[in-house]
Amino acid sequence: MIRVNPNSMPDLLLDLNQTQQQQNHDLLELATGRRINQPSDGPAAAAQIVQNHDEASQVDSFNQSLNSINGQFQTADSTLNSVETALQRAITLGVQAANDGTLSDADRGAIASELQGIKTQLVSLANTSYQGRFIFSGTMQTQPFVLDENSPSGVTYAGNANVNSVTVGNGYQMQTNLPGEQVFNAPHGDMFQSIADLTNAVLTDNGIASAITEVRGAFDNVTQQRVFYGNNMNQVTSQEAYLNNVKVQLSSQENTIAGADIASVASDLVQTENSRQAALQAIGLRPPTSLFDFLQ
Repeated sequence: MIRVNPNSMPDLLLDLNQTQQQQNHDLLELATGRRINQPSDGPAAAAQIVQNHDEASQVDSFNQSLNSINGQFQTADSTLNSVETALQRAITLGVQAANDGTLSDADRGAIASELQGIKTQLVSLANTSYQGRFIFSGTMQTQPFVLDENSPSGVTYAGNANVNSVTVGNGYQMQTNLPGEQVFNAPHGDMFQSIADLTNAVLTDNGIASAITEVRGAFDNVTQQRVFYGNNMNQVTSQEAYLNNVKVQLSSQENTIAGADIASVASDLVQTENSRQAALQAIGLRPPTSLFDFLQ
């Protein structure tokens, strides 16, 4: 025997509510292009997405660090290029003083004065800063090179021999600087001492050739140290490319995890709307059973 539910309204209303919820869900998927819009849409997938976002944020942090240190590397490389130019000029002046036997004391004084100007320029370059931090001070925050009359070279190094490092990948750190004494005060390439010796040699017209050799040693040392910054800029470019590829992979993974099948969702939406209309029609055809129905 078939039993007929004499009060079908609760079931009809439940069906209508469910179809309305499904319709809202389908519309949200179509609007966002995602099938996971909240944790309840798929707890396991939602957890994967959270992990994906954490990894993407870490990649962004690494990229920010790379961008910052690359700016520092470029500034350091440009600075050392200017140092090389200044040292080349000092060598040229020394050669001129050594080879020109007709120079007067005034001429030698003029060359020495220019060499003093080069020394001042070199001190300024060695004290270059980037984003408020001295590049060649080691890990110190103080100005690395200061004029000092008590020093044989006339300049004293106030930084330290330590270096800074920055994490730019999982388990990957990059050294970001070289201590100033390594770049400018190497035992066989002391830049400031060589300029002081060349200046004195020009003024006294004695030992110019030896002083020129000292400056060339300083030039060679600066050139050698500059390689560090060139190599690091290449490493930054390589790491940025790697991290950008990781970011693309993470985006692709998230799309696989959370991306909606638009065609399927659109088909479901049509079916859901048909079900909704059927429920509304069933409610409209239900015979009146209450006083309110008769009063309509």
